[in-house]
Amino acid sequence: MKSHFATALIAAGLGLAGCSSKSDPAPTEKQSVASQIAATVAADPNGTIADAVAASPTHRMLATVLQQAGLAATLSGTGPFTLFAPTDDAFIQVPPTTRDGWMLPAQKQVLTGILQYHIVPGKLTVADLSAKIAADGGKTLLKTASGEELTASLSGKAILLTSASGNRATVTAPDIQQANGVVHVIDAVLLPAM
Repeated sequence: MKSHFATALIAAGLGLAGCSSKSDPAPTEKQSVASQIAATVAADPNGTIADAVAASPTHRMLATVLQQAGLAATLSGTGPFTLFAPTDDAFIQVPPTTRDGWMLPAQKQVLTGILQYHIVPGKLTVADLSAKIAADGGKTLLKTASGEELTASLSGKAILLTSASGNRATVTAPDIQQANGVVHVIDAVLLPAM
């Protein structure tokens, strides 16, 4: 079953390759593609979020940094968790000196904080997020595993995440269900206030 997950995420990665260009498709077109990708994912009912990330060919960098920070074990736990998973293309958008700096042993605490900022305790599907956004008047605050808040709102029909530092990411492939929670693929690395 993981091969279906990997195939779907390859397609997601190919679809994301154009996300940073100036000729981005309209948000409804992006969501349509993402919905098709998410609908084809046959998650292993016994697989964890960590298993899904490790099996994904478009999340190699995320898998590496989760191991480096010691968070792969956390995402193998019972949860439930919601992971906003930046793709390799999202990590490539981060300046190389910054990205390489995160991997230094002396920066493990910084790396851990950045990654925990992508994890929300509890399982929040897109329907759950949309309901919270509507109930809170157009945007909602999510308490991350780092203890900081992340703002979720809608951009057309897509979920838009705005970090405490002001950068944004869009959910491009939602609701990848795993035994211990849900994964939402995003197109940028979210940076907490530092």
